[in-house]
Amino acid sequence: MEKTPTNVPENVIDCPAADAGEQPVIQIENLCTQFGDVVVHENVNLTINQGEIVSLVGGSGSGKTVLLRQMLGLTHPASGTVRIFGEDINQISQQELQKLRNRWGMLFQHGALFSSLTVFDNVAQPMRELRVLPKELIREAALLKLHMAGIGPEHALKMPSDLSGGMIKRVALARALALEPELLFLDEPTAGLDPNASESFVDLIRTLRDEMRLTVVMVTHDLDTLFALSSRVAVLADKHIIAYCEPAHVVEFKHPFIETFFRGERGLRAIEAMPDAQDSESESKEEKRPEIQPQHRQDNAP
Repeated sequence: MEKTPTNVPENVIDCPAADAGEQPVIQIENLCTQFGDVVVHENVNLTINQGEIVSLVGGSGSGKTVLLRQMLGLTHPASGTVRIFGEDINQISQQELQKLRNRWGMLFQHGALFSSLTVFDNVAQPMRELRVLPKELIREAALLKLHMAGIGPEHALKMPSDLSGGMIKRVALARALALEPELLFLDEPTAGLDPNASESFVDLIRTLRDEMRLTVVMVTHDLDTLFALSSRVAVLADKHIIAYCEPAHVVEFKHPFIETFFRGERGLRAIEAMPDAQDSESESKEEKRPEIQPQHRQDNAP
């Protein structure tokens, strides 16, 4: 028997997006998820607008990966609705769902490249599956996507086993972009990358978002990636989204997970590295300077 959902916590932080007038790309309403006697989500609501980069974070077992799978139409909730591009994906036919899937791309945590296919063939495969594009167009488009992801044509005939971790991520990203998606899902996009490769990959995602006007949904544990990219962060805990805000404001919510995850040593370092935080610190110094300089000159006057 399904358990009766409890109400959403009254003190949830939910900050509207700056472009709240945009048509939502993703709209989740009153979503409940249950596996046997285990309740994962209770009355989850989430709206993601065009052009946003939204990060899903939460502790182990909080349901962030399940929620991502529900957005992809791979798992069905016990109740509630998941609308992508205005369509309830649990109420449409498989044919209609496949048309929607052609409008989004997915980057899996470990790349999930086909080990028996070359770099080029991995990227070309989604286009070939459409069965409507000529070979020459597929060739040009695949090489273009590889170029956009920072992979030169000299790597096109390599096998995945010949690639570094960073290159695998980039090839997988090129494949995710193969069909010119409007929506991009990222599962731990910088996991396993060294700091330099991670920073470079973050810059690449930001550039592609701007150039292709993408909406991005990302699951990540990497605080540097989260603060560098996110428009808003949705924090899952206690079966709900307990906070949905700009990254700098999420830390204002009092909850054990937020205290541990965001206000630990790594979290505070990531916050300090944010451009807004640096600008704020610089402005603060500029504001103080006129007050202390005259006194300094007076004390040291000849």
